[in-house]
Amino acid sequence: MNSCVSSAAARRSVLQRLLPIAIALTTAAAIEMCAATNAPPWFARALVGMEVGPTGAQFAGGKHAPDYAANFNGRDIVRRAAAANAEYLVLWVRDGEFTFHDSKLVPKPPGQRDRDVLREAVEEGRKLGLPIIAYCQLQYPTYELRKHPEWKVRQANGEPINHLACFNTPYTNVVKALLAEMLSYGIAGFHLDMVDQGFGPPIGCWCDHCQSLFQSEYGRPLPKDINWEDEDWDRMLQFRYATSDRFEKMLTDHVRSLDPRATVDFNYHGNPPFSWEVGQKPLLHANNGDFVTGEAGLWAFGALTASFNAAWYRSATPGKPFQVAVQRGVRMYHDQTTRPLQDMRWEMFTLLAHGAFVTMIDKTAYDGWLDPVAYARIGELLGEVRAKRAQFGHQPVREVGIYFSARTRDWIGRDKPATYYQSVQGAHKACVYEHLGFGFVFDEALTLDALQQYPIVCLPNAAIVSEREAEIFRRYVESGGKLIITGQSGQFDRMGKPLAASTLEGLIGATVKGRMAGSDNWMRFGATSDARPGLTTGLRADWSFLVRGPATIYHPTTATPVGELLDSHRASLANPEGYNPDWPLSARQVVGPAVLINSVGQGTVLTFAGSPDFATASEHHIVEARKLFANAVRLLHPNPRVRITAPANVEAVVTDDPATRTLRVHLIAYNATPQTTPAKDRPYVLPGLIEDAPMFRATLDFPGGLKSAKALNRTTQLKKRGQRVELVVEDLHEVIQCRY
Repeated sequence: MNSCVSSAAARRSVLQRLLPIAIALTTAAAIEMCAATNAPPWFARALVGMEVGPTGAQFAGGKHAPDYAANFNGRDIVRRAAAANAEYLVLWVRDGEFTFHDSKLVPKPPGQRDRDVLREAVEEGRKLGLPIIAYCQLQYPTYELRKHPEWKVRQANGEPINHLACFNTPYTNVVKALLAEMLSYGIAGFHLDMVDQGFGPPIGCWCDHCQSLFQSEYGRPLPKDINWEDEDWDRMLQFRYATSDRFEKMLTDHVRSLDPRATVDFNYHGNPPFSWEVGQKPLLHANNGDFVTGEAGLWAFGALTASFNAAWYRSATPGKPFQVAVQRGVRMYHDQTTRPLQDMRWEMFTLLAHGAFVTMIDKTAYDGWLDPVAYARIGELLGEVRAKRAQFGHQPVREVGIYFSARTRDWIGRDKPATYYQSVQGAHKACVYEHLGFGFVFDEALTLDALQQYPIVCLPNAAIVSEREAEIFRRYVESGGKLIITGQSGQFDRMGKPLAASTLEGLIGATVKGRMAGSDNWMRFGATSDARPGLTTGLRADWSFLVRGPATIYHPTTATPVGELLDSHRASLANPEGYNPDWPLSARQVVGPAVLINSVGQGTVLTFAGSPDFATASEHHIVEARKLFANAVRLLHPNPRVRITAPANVEAVVTDDPATRTLRVHLIAYNATPQTTPAKDRPYVLPGLIEDAPMFRATLDFPGGLKSAKALNRTTQLKKRGQRVELVVEDLHEVIQCRY
């Protein structure tokens, strides 16, 4: 306890000495940058900033109390953000009901009277060298939709979806006019939120504008409704994606035509858990604007989201900066609570370690009041980040490329995309828990070069794999790549219908005898696994263990079978549908091999007949399924640049700085408090908050050699023993700098 307290005190002492210098240097640099005619964009060296907006606009249906946002003051917000060590400010200028500038198009809240919040902020931002980015809400324009109900999205039956605007209507002209108004203030750019077409039923749009455009593009009418058996529904999905893409590109071009220096970014929803309903694809919509912006949201998406999303955005926009928005509130953006500092530190340093620049969101009180405790904690957090700036932004060191198939998302996931996402998210979870570097590869832009960025590529239940994709995977393996295949990959056609033969048969070295009907599947490794002992490390021989998820019964041709796949007693039930499908039954009998290992050219393909990735993310997960996945990675890639042993709640992110021959190993510990039964929605227990920095042990092994190693934190105990580094860490975030 005393050492943790002294560590925190020492950190604050260092920050108190460094921050005035850092702030002065940053402010001077910003002023000099503004004066330069060829100044780089504001985000070129941004690491941390703030977004500030009022709360309550979306809850009152236009009938707000007189004090709504009355104290929302641009000058005060800029000063508080600068004092909290923000390097830029995203200011909420337009929500669904109101705007916070002098607009001829949308009214201001009555409590604002004759004030102009945007003007206040821009003027103060110039004085402090703080770039101002205008937040503009796009998708829920309740004010405009009351005046122009003909702009509403329409269901197939013609009924309106009252909260959504169609991007193919003249609403787009209002948006462009609003952006032109805001640009006249001299802002640095826009954050545009959101370009979604709904996050679930009811689905649109069948308005007259969409009917006409679809007919013009495809020479046929829109499909009459959602129909996953219809080629026209496939055309409708592409039409929806193109609508959002066209809208984003139009706005970006419009802004650049008015001010080429102004930046544009969009709140992106092409990643899980979002699906086709939103109208975005993983790559297509990530690359509009100057950079992609996404959200983490522990309360909404889970603690692993910070890691997953940061790596996703980085992989989707290679070589470009990417922004992730987090919040100071506990549960959601408008809850008026403040997280403990350690809780915010964990999320912030996870994102930064993965290469993001991060925006901390503050939703003010209903009247616009700024919480002093929130700004004190945010200031300490952002100050620590800026003091550690040199530790971030380096090249990631990655072992596993997790393949994501948007086609599988759409045509296998359909209305239940989680059934596909679970395999992808489970592969990510296994990599995090087992300290394996990872990234993502996408079917939208699959190339041999994209695969060769990774020693191992995993296909987590990629059910739809085209002949073209299969050929690129074959070339990857033949040239020395290692492929892990799980579940029912390659067994469905482009419309999600079962194939007679898998498109991956030649790589797997086996034919498909059948697909398991249920998901309560089991594996067992006994004497048959002797040929590959590394695969079963930590697993007891002759023990059947649950591997929840999709599974395939294979007949080996050229592959070597390892272990056994077993079905469950569900198969012997007279009425299987009558037994709860969410609860697995015990193992029954062997139906095929558990694993297949096949040599192809200079590479290797390891196929799981089941889905240890899906199992790792399921509600019936056991550690052994995750260990099996990790063992497969280590079997295929036995000598990584650094091998990390640490607790499962500690994420490790390795980056490389070749210029200084330095590997940085970021260790970030998740250390939430335990929770009890919730008052409602049992059994969905929300995670606790991180209040205390943990203490943990870790070891780093460097098969390729190590010259020296040092810790960033003074409290960390570090011993170098040859090519091994042994650590005792007394903080939530540590960076071990290793010279090679």
